[in-house]
Amino acid sequence: MKSVFSITLIAALFLITGCGGGDGKSKIDQIKEQSKMEPVEQVPASERVTLDNKGVGRIKDLPLSETIDQEMVERGEALFSTNCSACHKIDKRFIGPSPKGIMKRRSPEWIMNMILDPQLMVEQDRCAKDLLVEFNGAAMANQNMTEEQARDILEYFRTL
Repeated sequence: MKSVFSITLIAALFLITGCGGGDGKSKIDQIKEQSKMEPVEQVPASERVTLDNKGVGRIKDLPLSETIDQEMVERGEALFSTNCSACHKIDKRFIGPSPKGIMKRRSPEWIMNMILDPQLMVEQDRCAKDLLVEFNGAAMANQNMTEEQARDILEYFRTL
């Protein structure tokens, strides 16, 4: 009986020490760790205003006309409803942030870059990293949008 107890105890110790080590940190843990080393903003990323930040990606400059294109809005609303509404709700925080008022907080270029390549943005853009942490590691899925589709969604966001 003592030998069974001893073997069980030794096996348990191996399991405990074996499971705790290694460098197998998740992406969210790596970003959280990196965030601790950098100055922390007191305002949550979802409320932070960063209109001067264009993000990282292929969209470098995107002037917007003063008038809103209703055809683009309709296409953008349909795209949002089909591809984005599982994680984003217009009037409230959900799995991801609400897009309502996004045009007052982010530049058009940042929004387009986030829609077109969310993984690159999370890897290289401070605000996107902070959003990932704020929303508990729920990374935005790449919907493989074209620039035209992303632009339609952006036009829809202008109406929110």
